[in-house]
Amino acid sequence: MSTSVDLELKKAFGELHVKVLNTSKKIQMIDTQLEVFEQVMRHVEITQGEIGAMPPDTRIYDSVGRMFLLTDMEVVKTNLVNKLNHFSSRITELEENKNYLEKNLKESQDNIREMVEQWKQQTK
Repeated sequence: MSTSVDLELKKAFGELHVKVLNTSKKIQMIDTQLEVFEQVMRHVEITQGEIGAMPPDTRIYDSVGRMFLLTDMEVVKTNLVNKLNHFSSRITELEENKNYLEKNLKESQDNIREMVEQWKQQTK
C-alpha cells in the first residue's frame, strides 16, 4: 500500500515540478516581451517629441521595410499614436497574463510543499 502511495506522490510531484518549470519559463518570456515593448514605447515617445518640435512644413520620411517614403507629418503622428496605443494594450495584456501565471506558480509551489509534508507525515 505504501509503495503505491509513494509512486503516486512521486508521479504527482513530478507533474507539478514540470508545471512549475513551464510556468517559470512563460513568466520569463513575458518579462522579456514587456522589456522590449517598453523600450519600443520609449522610442516612439522620443520620436513624437522630436516630430512635435519640428515646423509643420518639415519633410518627414517614414521607414517602410528597408526604404523611406516621404510622408505627411500628420500621418506619421497618427501612426506613432497608433503604435503607442497598440503597445500599451499589449503591455496590459501581458501584465494580466503574468499575474495569472504567478498565481498558478504560487499554487503549484504550495501543492508541492503540501505533498512533501504529506510524505513526511506518512514516513513517520
